[in-house]
Amino acid sequence: MKINRSGSAAWSGGLKDGKGTISTQSGALDAYPYGFATRFEGMPGSNPEELIAAAHASCFTMALSLILGEAGLTAEKMETSAVVTLEQQDGGFAITASKLTLKAKIPGADDATFQELAAKAKAGCPVSKLLKADISLDAELLA
Repeated sequence: MKINRSGSAAWSGGLKDGKGTISTQSGALDAYPYGFATRFEGMPGSNPEELIAAAHASCFTMALSLILGEAGLTAEKMETSAVVTLEQQDGGFAITASKLTLKAKIPGADDATFQELAAKAKAGCPVSKLLKADISLDAELLA
């Protein structure tokens, strides 16, 4: 099976004074604004790193749901956040890390099994495989 999904970006102007928009195939984002200030200066609007963070958090959580099911477990609730780090390095910028933080309520799971399955999902989710960054996971099993 092969699935293609798309996103697009438009830009006009220079790096610092220019303005851009991003759109997704689903329409979840439709000409949503982004630019230098939203990426590097904390101004409102989107940026590539937050989109990667959302993609990583959602991909990891879905992968863990699959792995839990294979182990005969079902999550009552999982909440995952991801923080993607963009750092200036020699010759430009690089995404150097993605830190996943998971809080999960999974009836019948013990912490050792939970940690093992979460680590498997971290390593196996397609977005983790895509990123050439340090990927860490802080997983907490809630009572």
